[in-house]
Amino acid sequence: MLPPAIASAKQGLPSASAESVGMSGERLARLPAGMKSLVDQGRLAGVVTLVARHGKVVEFEAAGKRDIAAGAPMQKDTIFRIYSMSKPITGVAMMMLFEEGKWQLNDPVAKYIPEFADLKVYATDAEGNMSLADPTHPVTMRELMSHTGGFTYGYFSNTPVDKLQREADVINHDNTLEEMIKRVAKLPLNAQPGREWHYSISVDIQGYIVQKLAGMPFEEFLQKRIFKPLGMVDTGFYVPAEKLNRLAAFYNYGKEGKLELERGRANYDFTAKPALSSGGGGLVSTATDYLRFCQMLLNGGQLDGVRLLGPRTVELMRSNVLPPTIPPPSPGEGFGLDFGVYTDPVAAGGYYGKGTYFWGGLAGTWFWIDPDNDLIVIGMIQQLAGTGAAPTIERPDMRGLSHAWVYQAIMN
Repeated sequence: MLPPAIASAKQGLPSASAESVGMSGERLARLPAGMKSLVDQGRLAGVVTLVARHGKVVEFEAAGKRDIAAGAPMQKDTIFRIYSMSKPITGVAMMMLFEEGKWQLNDPVAKYIPEFADLKVYATDAEGNMSLADPTHPVTMRELMSHTGGFTYGYFSNTPVDKLQREADVINHDNTLEEMIKRVAKLPLNAQPGREWHYSISVDIQGYIVQKLAGMPFEEFLQKRIFKPLGMVDTGFYVPAEKLNRLAAFYNYGKEGKLELERGRANYDFTAKPALSSGGGGLVSTATDYLRFCQMLLNGGQLDGVRLLGPRTVELMRSNVLPPTIPPPSPGEGFGLDFGVYTDPVAAGGYYGKGTYFWGGLAGTWFWIDPDNDLIVIGMIQQLAGTGAAPTIERPDMRGLSHAWVYQAIMN
């Protein structure tokens, strides 16, 4: 017999009318209608949206195609590359070990990764030549979990250290986590620890720490301690052969502004288990699986009688940990422990309840959790951002649009 949590997962979270949770069904219909319009305009291949309030699903729709060439329709159980929406899952794994007393927020990262004991910081001399400086203090675990440790990503900015990181091929899915750490340890930090917020490979480094402290492969920890207990049956680092027909195709805009398959580095192989279990961007999932993860957090760390975290730990994760000396990532935003956090809803664009936490993924997936309104919103697409060779068309602002269409429907 299946454990209760997994049995419940197969049934899904309960559904309800929008009116029963204080929303207008008529107004909420703008969300799926708007998404379908974007598909009809050729701006999206396909999309799945899901809205849950008070623990009940009030909107769950699919539109468009998961594979244009095959004529395959987008479906509610379509599997998506969630890329950086992997980060909050890795953060939960870290905090489970935090609750077990395995590490502390102010510990130096080098306590758990000795290879990082001699990290230097990129600098320039009077002539503008590269030099290396000593860090003002060792990178801490708090800084690692808030992208303030001085690391970078290699691909989302173009600093000299990004160039070094690309040349070192740090994020290579044919390498192991151990090899990734060896390569990172040979590179300088992009900035002094605690000096700036800079999106980085910090969460991939966290995956290695989870593996080391748990005494088991990172992917095994996630499966045993998070996915199986929560009933996340379609989440993992690759798609098994029997599920490949549910994996959405990955698109970009071509020269004429039309959707075409993405064939670049971002679209790596998800058909077999990778050597690198990337905690920063390696997972695939479905809207319903990710809803169960989000609902666990909104419930204060538990779902269907299974508790992963204590309520105080979830509160800590969604608290802004950036010091006042660090400019926010965007207006009205702060950053917690592997989540973005809205600290000023008006400055952030309005509507959001204060303390809403969120993130998204490279291929356009997005989510947010709003404790003030007891609300979860999840969206799944598979398209790169940017204009490519067609400057007149770009990926729509999916978070912004869904933000407007959802909140205007809240009546109570």
